[in-house]
Order: sequence, then C-alpha cells, then structure tokens
Amino acid sequence: MNVLVTSISKKVPLIEKVKDAATRDKSNFKVYVGDTFADCIGRYFSDAFWKMPLLENLHIQELIKYCKEHNIKVIFPSREGELTYFSERKEYLKMNNIYVMVSELDGLNRTQDKLEFYNFLIEKKYPVIKTRLCIDEKDTGFYVVKDRFGTGSLNLHLNVTSVEAIRVAKQLRQPIFQPYIVGTEYSIDVYVDTFGKSKGAIVRERVLVVNGESQITKTIQYKELESLAMGLAEVLGLYGHVMFQIIVDSNGNPHIIECNPRFGGASTLSIEAGLDSFYWFLLEAQGESLEKYPFIRANKELTQIRYPKDLIF
Repeated sequence: MNVLVTSISKKVPLIEKVKDAATRDKSNFKVYVGDTFADCIGRYFSDAFWKMPLLENLHIQELIKYCKEHNIKVIFPSREGELTYFSERKEYLKMNNIYVMVSELDGLNRTQDKLEFYNFLIEKKYPVIKTRLCIDEKDTGFYVVKDRFGTGSLNLHLNVTSVEAIRVAKQLRQPIFQPYIVGTEYSIDVYVDTFGKSKGAIVRERVLVVNGESQITKTIQYKELESLAMGLAEVLGLYGHVMFQIIVDSNGNPHIIECNPRFGGASTLSIEAGLDSFYWFLLEAQGESLEKYPFIRANKELTQIRYPKDLIF
C-alpha cells in the first residue's frame, strides 16, 4: 500500500512528513511523488517519481492504471488548482480502492469563491471579513484587492486607497474588495475526520511572511481561534487537512480572511505540534477508527524557520 503526493514541486518538508507517517504503519508504505515538471526538486527526496501529464489531459483511467500498477492506495493533492479535479473523481477512485485527502465539491466551492465564502459565513453569523464586488472612489479607509477565485499572494494589493483600489482592480479578471485590517495574522491548521468532526487544531502566528508564505512561524495556544477554526471546518463541510487565515485586530476581534482546504507550506509545524494529519488519513484510508489515536498537542511552543538547503550526491 503506497502513497502518491501530486504537484510536488519543491515541497520537500511535506514529503518528509508523509514518509514519517508511512514508516509508522506496518504496511511499509513507499512514497511516490508526481509533477508535470520532470526536473522538479521533490523527485530527489521520494521513493519514486511520476512525470504526470497536465490534469486536463489526465484521464481518470490513466490515473487508476498508474496507481494499481504501483499499489498506490492513497493520494495527497498538494496544490489548490488540482483539488477540484480530485474532488470530482473522489468517489470513483474510492470504488477502485484509492483514497484521496480532499473535501467534497460543495465544501471546496465555498472556500474557493471568496464572495461565496463571505456570503455563506455571514449568514451563519461568523466574523468573516466583509467582501464586496465594488466600492466608491469617495469611500474612506484602506482596502485589499484580490482575485475572487485567486490563490496565494498573486494579484494581491494591500493597504490601498479607494481610488488606487479601483485602479488596480481593472487589472484583475474578477476583483473583490475587502477592508484592510491592522492586526496579528494567524494560520490555523485543522484535521477533519471522515465523520465531518474536527479532531484538533493548531494556531500558528505568521511572524515573517515573504511573498504570501510564512518564513518564520511559531505555534501559540489560542483557544478562541482553535474553537473558531474547528467549527468553521465543520460548518463548511470540509474533510482532511484544512487551513484558515484569520487576523485579530487591536481590540481582540477575529476577522476570518480565507480558507485553504489543503496542507499548507508551513503546516509541517502543526504536525510537529501534534496535528497528525497524514497518519490519521492513512489510518482512515485503511478503515481504522481514530478514536484510539487522540490529538495530543505538544507541551511546549515551537518555532519553524523555512530556509533553502543544498543536497549533494
């Protein structure tokens, strides 16, 4: 019983955490990785590499054939853009004894459309950041402008006036406007089990962010945010590892910014802190209940520094 991590790129820490989870299982998993780029860095840290076709060219039968030939029973998608592909085929893959850590399509759609995300959560009385399709040049205050369906920091404009916001919005395909909030930014990792229940959460303070990714991150005990994120994951109908971005302003009020329903770049810190997402999913894929595997949070706070490292062989 082997594992495939797709769109691996240079996500070496992710591979290492999947390997850690696999080696704890008596089945002696091998970790395969896939990417459309033949010379991606991640291939050198795996047990085997698959140069995958583009998803639009990957027929489901070709995927199943590869998995069966290599005894792959578990797939971990790692890129936002491939989640819909796997979610749409999740049940058919399961019929072929292949399990994918991905949410159902309804839950994905609620998170990937930022306006739908806002409308859904505001109706549920959650403190989600106000999201609009348009603003007036006479509006005061400062704004964040981003793509309605975009991911990461691409096409993100922070702390701009209404006039500037309207100008930069013309460069985006489907822009949305949100108020710029000064505060502390947190990422919260959550694991949701096969019954739709949140098993645990780890709050991470984003100390240093470069190009939208945390370079220095530290865990922090923050019960209110833990409970908020766990409830969010359940009400949104998500599954597996999911991550929320929340800003807490100077008055202590949380503002839910977005949800990434997948494993994040700095989420390896949460695994170190006790959120055993990959191992829990491997167990669930084998039909095991997680009741015997409690969430045990690390008894001290951890700091993660992400940095480049050479491999010479």
